[in-house]
Amino acid sequence: MQSSSNNVGTTQTNSGERKFNDGATADGFPPLGAGGSKDALFAEIIIPLALPQTYTWLIPAQFQQAAKPGIRVEVQLRNKRYSGIIKKLIHQKPKDFQPKPILNILDDEPLLHRQQLQLWQWVADYYMCSEGEVMQAAMPANLKLSSETILVWNDEHNEDFSNLNDKEYIVAEALSIKKELKLSEVQQLLDASHVYPVIKKLIEKNVCHVWEELKEKYKEKTETYITLHPQYQDEEKLAGLLNTSTRAPKQMELLLSYLHLIKEEGEVTQSSLLKKSNAAAAQLKGLVDKNILLAEKRSINRIRSLPKNVHIDFTLSSAQQTALNEIDGSFKEKNVCLLHGATASGKTQIYIKLIEQYIQQDKQVLYMLPEIALTAQVIRRLQKHFGGYIAVYHSKFNANERVEIWNRIKSGELKVLLGARSALFLPFKDLGLIIADEEHDASYKQQDPAPRYHARDTAIYYASLFDAGGGAKVLLGSATPSVESYFNAQTKKYALVELKERYGNAVFPSIEIIDLTKIASKERVPLSPQLKEAIDETLAQHKQVLLFQNRRGYTPYMVCNVCGWIPQCKNCDVTLTYHKAKNKMVCHYCGTEYPVLYTCPQCGSHDFKQRNFGTEKLEELVVETFPAAKVARMDYDTMKGKNNHDTLIKLFEQQKINLLVGTQMIVKGLDFEHVNLVGILDADSLLYFADFRVNERAFQLMEQVSGRAGRKNDSGKVLIQVRNTHHPVLKFVKEHDYKALYDFDIQSRQFYHYPPFTRLIHFSFRHKENHIAEEAANIFTAGIKKDFEPYITGPAQPVINRLRNKYIWDLLLKLPRNSELIHHCKVQAEQQIAILKFNKRYSSVDIVPDVDPV
Repeated sequence: MQSSSNNVGTTQTNSGERKFNDGATADGFPPLGAGGSKDALFAEIIIPLALPQTYTWLIPAQFQQAAKPGIRVEVQLRNKRYSGIIKKLIHQKPKDFQPKPILNILDDEPLLHRQQLQLWQWVADYYMCSEGEVMQAAMPANLKLSSETILVWNDEHNEDFSNLNDKEYIVAEALSIKKELKLSEVQQLLDASHVYPVIKKLIEKNVCHVWEELKEKYKEKTETYITLHPQYQDEEKLAGLLNTSTRAPKQMELLLSYLHLIKEEGEVTQSSLLKKSNAAAAQLKGLVDKNILLAEKRSINRIRSLPKNVHIDFTLSSAQQTALNEIDGSFKEKNVCLLHGATASGKTQIYIKLIEQYIQQDKQVLYMLPEIALTAQVIRRLQKHFGGYIAVYHSKFNANERVEIWNRIKSGELKVLLGARSALFLPFKDLGLIIADEEHDASYKQQDPAPRYHARDTAIYYASLFDAGGGAKVLLGSATPSVESYFNAQTKKYALVELKERYGNAVFPSIEIIDLTKIASKERVPLSPQLKEAIDETLAQHKQVLLFQNRRGYTPYMVCNVCGWIPQCKNCDVTLTYHKAKNKMVCHYCGTEYPVLYTCPQCGSHDFKQRNFGTEKLEELVVETFPAAKVARMDYDTMKGKNNHDTLIKLFEQQKINLLVGTQMIVKGLDFEHVNLVGILDADSLLYFADFRVNERAFQLMEQVSGRAGRKNDSGKVLIQVRNTHHPVLKFVKEHDYKALYDFDIQSRQFYHYPPFTRLIHFSFRHKENHIAEEAANIFTAGIKKDFEPYITGPAQPVINRLRNKYIWDLLLKLPRNSELIHHCKVQAEQQIAILKFNKRYSSVDIVPDVDPV
């Protein structure tokens, strides 16, 4: 990679004017006649901005040999510099304008393979966003160069500072000495952050010019390695050295430590040597100066790799082997297969066997999980079997670590990558298989910001781009598949393989419904008598308990007991959740924190009542009720650190925690050997949402959390606390009958025109003034009504109609599954958005399209 810290290929003229080496001046325009040659070359370039289209730049002659799709280039747009990606090369000059030249080429080789550029375009087209937004999401931050403003002294200035004010004089004097100043240095000089007026005046008075320089953010990590000087590789010379009595004792101790470490570890770093010998760097330097030891800086990976080996130490059951054979057979006819395997049926072991096959074929595998929390446990299992062939990738990694994984995937060095949805954008060289485990999970869908893509669906398209064998294969795995995926399997679009029995001798847990209406209490009861008794029994057997409550915080809302007033967020139309640990009331939508109220602003009363309960209150209650139990909590508030998930899961696996309270994080795919009891504290909160997927989601959550119990030889128990005991979903959960849930739900989906029978596109109109958001929504609707009136629902305000101080109006389109009609709708919608944005009154309205919302 070429460094861009060389002032981006510029030269300094005697007059002080900076010129580019390709002949373009600092304003970015080509020299006279550029681009007119019959050999001229142009490029469509993606830059990380939400632009309506990709723009075209000229490739100057000296860069034409190096220019390739997927390479980063430096370009100028509206007086700003960006590192963009060449999308494609064009020999035909655009008709309507003279393209500016690119300023520099930043890479020796493309950062992306062809498939990634195709994927970016598809995501942008399908999910109604720009390729720049896809680039922003896809590439690690340290591969997107930053532009830093630099002030350059004007050599033609006569150094007459009489017309400058005090602040201008300070900057001008520093410039006359240093010749260049960064914006940050100017801010330090003036001890102020707002320095643009000063800079503007200095430019107007010809004291300086402004220069933008792109800086490479990624830095290789280096480590100093210590080696023995070649002359002492001879044993006799080394023995003579060690027997020299005049050697300083500390240096001798350090040398002996080196010889011990090199024998044990094969390589010795400076840090490990100094730690082992308890010596100082000066003493090591003494040995280096005497040519006894050598110090060498080397680039190292931030993510340490294990030795590459494949070690499968288990045998599939007959049911698992049959399922694996069916998957292999289905891949000969179809590229997508749905593995519907019951909880604890051993799906992960089938994945491991498949991964082994693809490693033997020298292919790459992407193993996707919906939550970062799951990667910690799964990576340990996979590393046991595949060692250094596998790595993990997710948003908790720092920017430099992500670049290193990016490069190792691109080169083909890493064969297996475990990651959350963002891993889908890594530049796989030869992808053979994508596994989307827990494919039903809504976390696979990106919400904000754009691109609002669904990783499962995007993975299916991405796999089709790899040429060998008609595309890479995709295996979707779940105990509770999404209705859409199961429908595709039922209609033969996907292959379907079912694994109905649990692995080994494990049996499905017994499920008991506890009717909360029969428990005499004025308040919601977190722990019913039946659940308390079951917890006591389980802990007495030295087994573990999971308690699931789908609300975090201490209490979801507080209410004045006199007038009924409820504290709400000032920026959002939602109630505030009380967090006892930090003694704050928090909005879970915008994150704003408020002090706890003790006096009602409406009536002056001091009598507040806490309503309902979250995981924080549940944890407190459990600790009080079972003082001997080792209790922990797993939710968003306790899992913010990079390694928090892994640490907590390890403690639970080692039975150092025997009662775990949590939100959905404890539901998804975790495998705990000693869990015998699962309690679902408030099933009613799962069963009542104004959403067509409510039955599907409730079943998935309850079935998944139930599946954590009795995963080995012991029979588990699940207690579900609920008030409406007659809800049909509870019957399906009790019988572990996914097919009955599917048959029940698919009929209403067809009757009310919801997926999988239609495609949804949701539009959200947001503005700080309610009437402007409403007007924009109505104008947009009128613009598309002619062609799409039968499919329009709305516009209307949602249940929560204000978030982050912006009012919301929603519009939903339920379109037939007709690709031409859907494409026409997207084109029409984009035209209407452009018309609204052109109108000054609505230019500040946020219009958010969401294709296939979940």
